[in-house]
Amino acid sequence: MDIHYWIGNTSSQDEQGAAAIYVTQMDEFLGGKPIQHREVQGCESPKFQSYFKSGMVYKKGGVESGFRHVDTNVYNILRLLHIKGMKNITATEVNVSWNSFNKGDIFLLDMGKVIIQWNGPESNRREKLKAVLLANDIRDRERGGRAQIAVVEGGCEGDSPELMKIMETVLGKREGPLKEAIPDDRPDLYQTSNIRLYQVSDASGSLVVQEVATQPLTQDLLHSSDCYIVDQGGVSISVWKGKDASPEERRSALSRAGFIKAKNYPSSTHVEVMCEGGESAMFKQLFKTWKEKGQTRGLGSTYSVGKTAKVDQIKFDVMQLHACPELAAQERMVDDASGEVQVWRIENLELQEVPQNTHGQFYGGDCYLVLYTYMKSNKQQYILYMWLGRHATQDEITACAYQAVNVDNKYNGAPVQVRVTMGKEPRHFLAIFKGKLIIYEGGTGRAGVVNPDPGVRLFQVRGEQEWNTKATEVPARASSLNSNDVFLLKTEQMCYLWYGKGCSGDEREMGKAMADLLSKQDKQTVMESQEPAEFWVALGGKAPYASNKRTDVNYPRLFECSNQTGRFLMTEIDEFTQEDLDEDDVMLLDTWDEIFLWIGRSANDYETNEAHTSAVEYLNTHPAGRDPGTPIITVKQGFEPPTFTGWFNAWDPHKWSVSVTLYVFSFYTRAIIVTMHTNPSPSNSPGPAVAPSSPTCKKATGIPAELLINKGPGELPNEVDPGKKEEYLSDADFELLLGSSRTDFNRLPKWRQNHLKKEAGLF
Repeated sequence: MDIHYWIGNTSSQDEQGAAAIYVTQMDEFLGGKPIQHREVQGCESPKFQSYFKSGMVYKKGGVESGFRHVDTNVYNILRLLHIKGMKNITATEVNVSWNSFNKGDIFLLDMGKVIIQWNGPESNRREKLKAVLLANDIRDRERGGRAQIAVVEGGCEGDSPELMKIMETVLGKREGPLKEAIPDDRPDLYQTSNIRLYQVSDASGSLVVQEVATQPLTQDLLHSSDCYIVDQGGVSISVWKGKDASPEERRSALSRAGFIKAKNYPSSTHVEVMCEGGESAMFKQLFKTWKEKGQTRGLGSTYSVGKTAKVDQIKFDVMQLHACPELAAQERMVDDASGEVQVWRIENLELQEVPQNTHGQFYGGDCYLVLYTYMKSNKQQYILYMWLGRHATQDEITACAYQAVNVDNKYNGAPVQVRVTMGKEPRHFLAIFKGKLIIYEGGTGRAGVVNPDPGVRLFQVRGEQEWNTKATEVPARASSLNSNDVFLLKTEQMCYLWYGKGCSGDEREMGKAMADLLSKQDKQTVMESQEPAEFWVALGGKAPYASNKRTDVNYPRLFECSNQTGRFLMTEIDEFTQEDLDEDDVMLLDTWDEIFLWIGRSANDYETNEAHTSAVEYLNTHPAGRDPGTPIITVKQGFEPPTFTGWFNAWDPHKWSVSVTLYVFSFYTRAIIVTMHTNPSPSNSPGPAVAPSSPTCKKATGIPAELLINKGPGELPNEVDPGKKEEYLSDADFELLLGSSRTDFNRLPKWRQNHLKKEAGLF
């Protein structure tokens, strides 16, 4: 587990010291198992930022204001929020003045009933879209959806005279030019690869800190009787506490030594503290070799392309939880999951109880509340899970949060509330459904609603026991298979149990149990490489799929490579999924044996060329002394091989298929138009001509989203139909704003389409 303590920019030294003390006490109470992280406002680690998908808002004031309850539907508000970031958004409350503005960032002027988004002239498209989503989030969470949102382009303020009049009423007339853009400050590869190891010891009678090694580091440098500091060029500091170190060494490994101050590092330097045996994945990757306890010789120290060892899975007895609180904390299990379970689905924005015989069946088009009740010390305890389907509407998601508050009030605030996004279910959530958790990609569980019958469905089953098993629907294609797992292929005549070569006997047993839940048809067991012809026919034919065994020794890492801020930056993405692959950028996936460069469809040439150069530098400067000959593989969006997709859970091979067709068609059309202008001879046309005024051409090319969002009929471009604004978005903007592809969106009922359009400012 991880414990983060966050330090505000204006907090006092006493408060910062108290936070560190309490974290130490919490760590000792939990048996020294957690990894401690010191986070500073504006310099948070990617792991910390990954917890807040909608962005972070920095509020002014301290305890008095920070602990004040936020009332919804209150409009006597005036504040200015400074928006920064692209992948991880932060909003800082600043002085309500033109002096706070600059050319490169985005600002939200929040006046309660009206929120004006001012886009700096040098801000980019993705920052603008992210800011719109944050403004929508503020409107829905704090204003009950009743506030109006408007957008002003800082480079074209004359196009929005009424909005500028409102801003000048609040801010006054602007005097002088705007400030220049503030560059994002990110460390370079040299800083993060300049690794030094320091030993903290009191063997001499007084606490001494001395340098003992530089990169590449090896695990045998760490001795259980001492504590160590690993300094990653001043960008990040890791403190390792040996299990036999003295209490004084453990308590003072960082603070008493005054290490950060002595090195003249900024106070915002990220710090993580861990005990022997509880090292983080990032810490292990700083060492050339790392061997886990009980690991066979060679595992984790010798790597060859295409051959990664699979770590044996160890059974975990949930009955040990009550006798061993430390284990309960480590496994994130409050009990043995034998409590009572109630499930509600959000229907027409109200709660509808789900029959017990369908508990555990979750549909991607719905939202659910799950109330878990258990006993502790003869007192009832509650956990309230909010499960949000990937294809649920924004209204349903908002209603789910609202109804959660109602349920919480019913139990006098006793429930612990847990927000669960589809595909990210925590271990205890899996356990309470006792091996019967089935997640359908789309559709709804509502009574009386007939979901479209796909004919063939494929489910990926993961888990070895009832308390950690779930079945997730994936596209019914051969490329979805993975040699590490069990899959259930459900057809009209048969249910196939496909066993990958890397799955265990326990996983096969759970696959059988899940097959009985999903289908009453005959079952046929299929071993990998022994599939009958009918199996491949049902999947649309054979295709390559992920066959490398997974490893828990070296974790895959994903980096975003972008120059949208004007400088080329590599930003790590924690807990990544397929949704994190941004078509505007180049992404670097490090699987240790291979480096993948994923090229987004809209990435520019500079990013593509610079990313390859940075991949080479990344290998050469890696603190673990990586082999510079590690293969660097370039992958184009929409053409990902299974060796790439296998690192992503439930990869959807058709996510971009429609988009690819539209973009190629658009490019082709533009090429024809250019040809017709330069040489009108039909014989020079490379294919069947399409009229330049074709609406398909407009939709594929896309009109900038900021020209469509929250715009009235008189403010739209001439060619735009006000009732069909979504049709003029590019495919990337369409998916970002409406949360689905065009095909999936068109399958929705009209009322749900209108809800999505309303939430995105396109209605």
